[in-house]
Amino acid sequence: MSEPDAPPPSEPQYHEGLPAQPIRILGQFIKDFSFEAPNAPDIFATLRTEAPEIPITIDTNVRHIGGPTFEVSLSVQIEAVVSGGKKAFILELVYSAVTEINERLVPQEHVHPILMIEVPRQMFPFVRQLVADITGNGGFPPLMLQVFDFADMYRKKFGNPGQAATPPADAPPSIH
Repeated sequence: MSEPDAPPPSEPQYHEGLPAQPIRILGQFIKDFSFEAPNAPDIFATLRTEAPEIPITIDTNVRHIGGPTFEVSLSVQIEAVVSGGKKAFILELVYSAVTEINERLVPQEHVHPILMIEVPRQMFPFVRQLVADITGNGGFPPLMLQVFDFADMYRKKFGNPGQAATPPADAPPSIH
C-alpha cells in the first residue's frame, strides 16, 4: 500500500535538497542493432588498396510514454561501399533513452526541441562509442563518428526552435 502523501507513479519524482533539472535520462538502451559484412573475407583485400565511401544517416524520433516521460531514439545507418557497389559493411543502430521532462522548469513550447536536440546530444557519445566498437570488432578500422549538430538537423526538419509558437504536427502531447 502506498503512502497517502506519495505522488502517483506517473508524476516525476523530485528529491528535496537536489537542484531541479529540466530533463532526466532515466535509462539508455540498444533498441535495435544489426551489423553485417556481406562480402567478408574477400572485401579485406579490396580495402587494402581502396578506401570505401561511407555515407552516414542519423535521425531522431520521440514517442510519448505517458505523463512527462518520453522515449527518444537516435537511429544511425551506415554503409561502407567500395567501387562497383560492393558493400564492406552495413551497420544499423537504434539507441534509445527514457527521458523525463520537468514540467515545472520547461515551458511546453520547449519540450519538442529539448527532446529532439538536447536529449540526442546527450546520447550521442554512447552511440559514437558503440559504432567505433562495433566496426572495430567487425574486423574494420574503428569508425569514429564526427560530432553531430542536432540543432541544425532540427532547424532543417522543423524550422527555428525559438520561433515556433506551435509545435510540429508530430510533436509530443502537452505535459502541462
